[in-house]
Amino acid sequence: MNRKNNRLILNIAQVLVWACAMLLPAAVTWLISGDSNRFNMTFWSSFYMLMPICLVYLVNYFILVPKLLFRKKMVWFIVANVLLLALMNAPSLIPRGEIPEAIREHIQRRDILAFRIPTLISAAFFQLVFIFLAIGVRSIIRSNDIAFQLQEEKRKTAEAELTWLKHQLNPHFLFNTLNNISSLTQIDPDKAQESIAQLSDTLRYALYDTDTDKVPLKGEVEFMDNYIRLMQLRCNELTEVKTSWEIPDGDVRIAPLLFISPIENAFKHGVNARVASFVHISLRPEGRDLVFLCENPVFEKSGEDHIGSGIGVENLKRRLELIYPGAYSYEQHNDDGVYSVRIALKNVLG
Repeated sequence: MNRKNNRLILNIAQVLVWACAMLLPAAVTWLISGDSNRFNMTFWSSFYMLMPICLVYLVNYFILVPKLLFRKKMVWFIVANVLLLALMNAPSLIPRGEIPEAIREHIQRRDILAFRIPTLISAAFFQLVFIFLAIGVRSIIRSNDIAFQLQEEKRKTAEAELTWLKHQLNPHFLFNTLNNISSLTQIDPDKAQESIAQLSDTLRYALYDTDTDKVPLKGEVEFMDNYIRLMQLRCNELTEVKTSWEIPDGDVRIAPLLFISPIENAFKHGVNARVASFVHISLRPEGRDLVFLCENPVFEKSGEDHIGSGIGVENLKRRLELIYPGAYSYEQHNDDGVYSVRIALKNVLG
């Protein structure tokens, strides 16, 4: 609605500018001389001089450029403007006033050849300039509209991908966690109760607290910490899980659920119930950058499900590009059986 209002205001402003351009010389003349006759003469002189240019500009701006030129009907656009220029300049070829019969032919011919054709060419040139001006103004508006639409599409895509991430998180994560808590109820009821509280906090954050572009870093860290603790329920004593959270002071906000895919992949591909394994996760400031690091060994699954690939990782990269264009770095390495993901959000700290 705001863009429509702005467009309407812009269109009205252009019409008013042309009206002022026709009225201003006459108004200045009247203020200086106080003569209403001179006001009328100046006004009509300005009117006859500017009206053809005004009509050429407005017809192109409102009709010919958007309806023909932007729809790639170049031939029709040229033909329409040629006809428009001819229509605007045809009156200048018509002799004005009464001319004696004896010299009418001579005067008309000399008038056309000596005065009217150069005047006609000059008028057509200025009108052509305003045709290009109309094209330029319309092109700027069109470019802004396209940029706005692209931005809206990016925003909607980011929102859709975040929604997808929430739905991806909830079903299988909830199923696995409930199974683990169910087994804990008989072994360690206190631990099971604590895990239920963590699960409740995790789901409440993912479902309700992330319905915004940016969330407080502290809340995101608490969510990741709860998530990791719940993921630990399916790990045995052979798995070492270490987390390090260095939260800088101030109201730091980041995109929600940004680091869940690397964490999920770390537990999916880096934990083996029969072999010693580890998951090391940290978040720390580096200057004005916020750096996330996740490291784990690699126990590849069968088939095409390899660490560092898949929908989750591609989704993360797209979200980073949409939300932090040119202001992030994403690095993943697999060195000597240790897989690492490093994500840096640049200049997010004050």
